Amino acid sequence: MTQPTHLTHAWLRLHLTKGLGRVGIIRLIDCFGDVETALQQSAEQWARHAGVRGRGIGRPPGADDPQLINALESLHSHNAQLLTLWDDNYPSALRQIPDPPAILYIRGTLPTGDYLAIVGSRRATPDGLRLAAEIANTLAQHNITIVSGLARGIDSSAHRGALDGGGKTIAVLGGGIDRVYPPENCHMFEMIAEQGALISEYPPGTPPLPGHFPGRNRIISGLSRGVLIVEAAAKSGSLITADFALDQGRDVFAAPGSPFNNVSQGCHQLIKQGATLITEAGDILDSFQINAHSQQPVSRTTIDLSELSTAQKTLYEKLHNTPQHLDKLAGESGLTPMEVSAIVLHLELLGLAQALPGGRYIRGLAGGTTA
Repeated sequence: MTQPTHLTHAWLRLHLTKGLGRVGIIRLIDCFGDVETALQQSAEQWARHAGVRGRGIGRPPGADDPQLINALESLHSHNAQLLTLWDDNYPSALRQIPDPPAILYIRGTLPTGDYLAIVGSRRATPDGLRLAAEIANTLAQHNITIVSGLARGIDSSAHRGALDGGGKTIAVLGGGIDRVYPPENCHMFEMIAEQGALISEYPPGTPPLPGHFPGRNRIISGLSRGVLIVEAAAKSGSLITADFALDQGRDVFAAPGSPFNNVSQGCHQLIKQGATLITEAGDILDSFQINAHSQQPVSRTTIDLSELSTAQKTLYEKLHNTPQHLDKLAGESGLTPMEVSAIVLHLELLGLAQALPGGRYIRGLAGGTTA
């Protein structure tokens, strides 16, 4: 159930009030009962009755305010909805955390069932990218929604794995639901809106500022039954997500890596502190008490190559039955090794490529058609 238009307008006015944060909004609604009554009060009444005061707090914007008009137009054009902490269809898991968002903007549809968050390094290794994607792919086929932050590296691989598995995924953003970040994830951004949901606690038009991401992480864990960390340095944002998960009473899982690789130090630290060690999707399914054989993977014997991007087609055409090293594929395709790793991983999940030891690849078993 979506907000009536007049209530959406009122909530946006309150949310766009300069200097008024989540705590202030909650105080106003608790004091005055509803958003329209809160908007009718003066600054003095806000301060006297709700304890909302401060030189930095302005007055709600008027109906002709450009930021308000643009936010309303963005919600309408993206078919997005505004949910508040006081709405019945607000995510129940998120409502239970110590500091739930007062207002959420949602583009897409929130799936039902279990959610698992998968987060990790932006500068992930090929093995880390592959593990995140394969776990997300398998879990998605068992109706587990994958939650992540759409960042480069592990986040993107987790989303991609879920999408390729035909499942659902949720991206929690550090900016507005109309702001794609990073820009190279534009296509994935749109796919997630179609096969899951984009969520933000920031109004449309808000840029993805660095200070927004720690708060974004508490939503990622708060939505989820558990959080899986795949590759994280000793000091990283992924560990902040793990801390939020612990505070919220969520399960914390961690994938081990090489003891000589700094990108795995955070995961090893979590495992030493009691996080559950994970090496495959079955470990998560066991923890969630889901039968790994309850749903078989979708078999795709032929793939329509027109579904692939230009770079994906280029790389697929360079794969043969003779193993080729990642560096050679990068040199021949004009792509960077990081780009090749991400694309080959995508092709693997489609059955169009197969990884071999030593960073080598061959063409997969699934057929390709240009029809």
